[in-house]
Amino acid sequence: MTDIRDFGMGFFSIKGKNAIVTGGNTGLGRAFTLALATAGANVMVPSIVDDDGSTRELVEVHGSRYEFLQADITAPGAPEQIVDHCVERFGALDILVNCAGICPLASVLDFGRPQWDATVAVNLTAAFEMALESAKHMIAQRSGKIVNICSLFSFLGGQWSSAYAATKHGLAGFTKAYCDELAQYNVQVNGIAPGYYATEITTATRSDPEKNKRVLDHIPAGRWGEPLDLMGAVVFLASQASDYVNGHVLVVDGGYLVR
Repeated sequence: MTDIRDFGMGFFSIKGKNAIVTGGNTGLGRAFTLALATAGANVMVPSIVDDDGSTRELVEVHGSRYEFLQADITAPGAPEQIVDHCVERFGALDILVNCAGICPLASVLDFGRPQWDATVAVNLTAAFEMALESAKHMIAQRSGKIVNICSLFSFLGGQWSSAYAATKHGLAGFTKAYCDELAQYNVQVNGIAPGYYATEITTATRSDPEKNKRVLDHIPAGRWGEPLDLMGAVVFLASQASDYVNGHVLVVDGGYLVR
């Protein structure tokens, strides 16, 4: 048992740890990548989106290593190849952040099987396969952190986004199920549920006075979240400070769910 007198900021350090962040070179994923790098981790980013070098610059200025891998995580065999590549390049895998996701929008009657299948493939099946391949290494080394990026729609319905809500509910349940099995190996599996954030994909909503007001009226904090608001959460869940936190979905939403 660790003596409480040993507690210090080092509990939040992940210096020398090795992480994978899917979709970690765009949007909120880039904030997670930068957060882990700032706290000392080396980060590998598999993404279908080309890397322009800007994420690498943000990571390497902190002395951490950055690897980009052009990859479609839904392709057969891709998750295994991604994890093996990380272990080969960095020597080990300690942290997985399942961040890649899509959210096609359509009414119930216009939302068909193609949109459903695509959403499930990225948001749920690929996250499962990435976690499975990561767990193989984490079980062997008797340590590891898996962080699944869930959503407010892990708890709410999703007008115009039925598949997104379904997959995010599923990801929250998957988080709890994996925790139940992996805790015995000192592997913690948790989730983060972001609320409404000021990113490129919310530009249209924020630019519409009526829609923007509707969102802000529902947030006790009275503002949209910024990527910085999520960075502490992922470092906490990736670090020793959260070793007894398991199967939890941490909501970072400015209080949205309380209203």
